[in-house]
Amino acid sequence: MTAFAAAAWPVYLKELVDALRDRRTLLTVLLSSVAVGPFVLVLVSSLVGGFEKRAEARVVVVAGGEHAPTLLNYFARQTYAVRAAPADYEAQLRASRLGDPVLVVAGGFEAGLRAGEAPLVEVVSAASNQRASAGVGALVRLLRGFNQEQATLRLALRGVAPGLLEAVRVDERDLADAAARAAQLAAMVPFFVLMAMLYGALNAALDTTAGERERGSLEPLLMTPAPRGAIVLGKWGAVASVAMLIAVLSCLSFLPGQWLLRSEALAAMFRFGLREAAWFVALLLPLAGALSALLMALAIRCRTFKEAQANSTVLLLLVSLLPLVSVFNQEGEAPWHLWLPVLAQTALMGRVLKGEALPAADLLLPVLVCAALAATALAYVAQRLRHAALR
Repeated sequence: MTAFAAAAWPVYLKELVDALRDRRTLLTVLLSSVAVGPFVLVLVSSLVGGFEKRAEARVVVVAGGEHAPTLLNYFARQTYAVRAAPADYEAQLRASRLGDPVLVVAGGFEAGLRAGEAPLVEVVSAASNQRASAGVGALVRLLRGFNQEQATLRLALRGVAPGLLEAVRVDERDLADAAARAAQLAAMVPFFVLMAMLYGALNAALDTTAGERERGSLEPLLMTPAPRGAIVLGKWGAVASVAMLIAVLSCLSFLPGQWLLRSEALAAMFRFGLREAAWFVALLLPLAGALSALLMALAIRCRTFKEAQANSTVLLLLVSLLPLVSVFNQEGEAPWHLWLPVLAQTALMGRVLKGEALPAADLLLPVLVCAALAATALAYVAQRLRHAALR
């Protein structure tokens, strides 16, 4: 075993140095690991900041407001400013140039209100306009408040207590604690870390297999007295080290990235500290080894780097789709999720963000699955190298 490790060590050092010298790998490390946290958080901060800015503006865009002075008075008492809608508001909503829904009031509003009727108003928006669609709920709630006020006044004029219309009192209670609510915001972190680790290992895995075969440097390595298993182990160790390095840097990048959050509410909800980063790294290390071995197994069959890139798209697509299972599954985490690599790590990282306990059995199962996948893939790579040496 010592001789085997001694034979694998020089291969590991050589491949690791080659990977870190490669410009593509270095660029991937910088972009996918160091910059991913700040970049993602800046985008989220800009999005949430835009919503908060529009919410603080408290503006209602009205078309035909001259027909409803009573309604406009209610808006003013609720500290909302009224802005006249442009003449082509429908076209602007479709083109996403208008970021607020439009309240359309038809003529005869005041007359219908005095007659005790229910005059019709329209809340106009476009589903393709996300900014306008986000403001529909607040505008509808504002109109419901106006309805309730008018109903209360009408009952009071007739000597009827408004409380008689309320058969029950409704009080909402949210069972989710602060950590669970914060986890919904930080749920994007596992996906970006996973993809950064995968793409970081991609170039190193393809270059050490198909890349060396294309350059003609693989055959001289196979002519050395080193066992094929030692060569494979050294190459895999270098690729896995690059993937693990990117996983560590990606997790740590979200720590200083939180300084870029411009929203105080967002900064208070986004809980990702050293504890979460350490757990993420521990959960991702076995997956980094398994994905590195699978990428090498896909690439060893190819004769050129471009061919290996084309074949690896299947694995890239699978890894990017597996986390979506937990998104579309509304029934919660299932036991079989822990049997699928990537999905298991995503589920466990979600528990970490929620502050839940991680039983030893749930931690051990994904590790064993990743170890079995890595061993199978490395055995396949060693077999292919033996055939290549015989030719």
